[in-house]
Formats: sequence, C-alpha cells, structure tokens
Amino acid sequence: MNIQQLLDLTIQRNASDLHLSVGFPPMIRVHGEMFPVPGEVEITSHQMESLIAPLLSTIQQNIFKQVLELDFSFEFEKKARFRANLYRQKGTQAAALRLIPYKIPAIEELGLPSVVKKLTELKQGFILVTGPTGHGKSTTLASFINSINISRAAHVITVEDPIEYVYPAGKSLIEQREMYSDTRSWGNALRSALREDPDIVLVGEMRDLETISSAMTIAETGHLVLATLHTNSASQSVDRIIDVFPEIQQPQIRLQLASTLEAIVSLRLIPTIEPGRTLASEILFATPAVRNTIREGKTYLIDNIIETSAEKGMQILERSLADLVKRGKISQETALKFTLRPELLSKFLK
Repeated sequence: MNIQQLLDLTIQRNASDLHLSVGFPPMIRVHGEMFPVPGEVEITSHQMESLIAPLLSTIQQNIFKQVLELDFSFEFEKKARFRANLYRQKGTQAAALRLIPYKIPAIEELGLPSVVKKLTELKQGFILVTGPTGHGKSTTLASFINSINISRAAHVITVEDPIEYVYPAGKSLIEQREMYSDTRSWGNALRSALREDPDIVLVGEMRDLETISSAMTIAETGHLVLATLHTNSASQSVDRIIDVFPEIQQPQIRLQLASTLEAIVSLRLIPTIEPGRTLASEILFATPAVRNTIREGKTYLIDNIIETSAEKGMQILERSLADLVKRGKISQETALKFTLRPELLSKFLK
C-alpha cells in the first residue's frame, strides 16, 4: 500500500494511530490494541522514505535532517486530519500518525460528568486536563473550546505543537498558532498572547518551567487558560507544577496556583468488555478547602478532599472505575489494572 491507502485504512478501521517502522509491517492501533495491516510485509528503508516523503514540505524535510525529530499535522483528502511524529530508530526513519477526526465531539459525548460543562462558562482561571499520552486530553480540550465557540463570542488563542483539531465557524474568533511555523518558542508565543487581546488561551502542552510559569501568569492576569499535563492524578498534577520550580520559588508558586486553579480533569481511556474503550475520569474543583491545601503545601490531602466532595461534583478515579464495572462496561480485572488506589476501588465495588 502507498501512504494514501494506509491513511484511508486507518480511517476505515476507526484506528487511533498508524505506525510505520523499518523491519515491521505497517501497524494500526484499534481500541488500544496494535495490529499489523493485513497482507502487508515488513517495510524496507527505501519504502519508508517513499511513504513519508509525500507528507513533508521542503522546509520540514530540512528541519528533520537537522534535528532528527519532527512534529507536524496535515489534512488528508477532506476526510480527516493527522498529527504525525517523524523520528529515527536504528538509523532509519519511523513515524507515528494519530488520527484527528474532523468532527469535534460535544462534551456530553465524551463520557465526562455533566458538571464538567460548567467549566466552559468561566471567564478566568486555570483549567488542567491531565492523563497519559493517547487518553483523550486533546479531544477534551477541543470539546471545551468548541463549546465556548458555539455559546459565546470570545477571542481564543491556541498554541499547539502541532495544530490538531480545526474549529468550525461559530461565535468566537479562534486563532491557532503552530510551533515553529507560526512562532519560534512556547515562551515567545505565550508572552505575545498577552498583547493579542485574548479572552481564552489554550496551551497544547505544559512541558517545562517556562511554559508553566507563562500559563499561570496569563491566568493570573484575568484570562481563562486551558492546558494539558502528562500526570496520573489531580494531586500529582499539583505536585508536578510546584516541583518544576526551584525550591526558593515554590512558596510563591503555591500561592499563585491556589489563587488561579479552577479545576483538574484527569482522564483514562479504559478497554471495555465489548471491543472498544470508554472514559474514566477524576474531577477536582478548586474549592476553598482545595486552595487552602495547595497554599499550605499539604497536597497529600487532595485525594481525601476529592473522595469526600461528591456533592460538589468532584470524583475520584476509583469511583469512576467502580461505576463502569457496575454498569457492565469494563471488567473488575481491567479496573484493577488502571486504579491508582486498589483498596479504595475495592471499597467502591462492595
């Protein structure tokens, strides 16, 4: 198959990813599981270069030759978009291509608690969507932004590496900036955003101290900031943000985070009993008790606050997993594989 046929197959099979690597047949990921493309043989080095070349501009080819890694996105025949990472392994090219559907799902379609939709009504503050790679963070943020786009006129600036979802015409002005084609660095883009009259800023990924610091400053100056972070839980997300700063700065960062944080939504895509995946989530809202805990450096209390604050719309991951088991969506064994707190899960399953 050529690259067009492989991309078509990825869409037809509703695969999340297409993997191309020398020495292996093309592989697709369906419902979280990897499968070789039927009838395809191992890719040679020459075939690999032929598969990838049609996707790259001359500038992208030169960047890849210099840095040996490249993130980019592209539209495929008005059927879908793909986010791609091109890299090298064992001295040969390899690529991972993530399918980005054209249709942005509504928040209600994601499987999140309905209370989460209220976050799109906020005018300022800091909302974090966290979880491992490939567990729905980008899709959830896109749903948030599109909900805002449908419901109110706002100026939204996104900084992404690369641009993933493209938003339809709505009430809002949405400007999407892609790393290295529209800006040279995360820091520059986020500093510049403050001069661009935004209401909402989306940070595709908070990767380092500079990005985290800039995102928090934008939130502190009266804007709504949405961002992703690769962490496993709400409490771990708070610790990760604080720990990235030098120890001497951490007391000030705790104060800053306590005053700006509005919510943390932590996600897991869980394999279902019927072939497929479903969403489990942990939800933290920044109540006065949560803000106090962050301010005083007692983040070890956050899990307990979430567990005992269901009436405020909060949800610990284990309760979400237990609900999925009780509804017959996932098996108890699967829930145990994804839990962070096995004893708590056992309690909810009783």
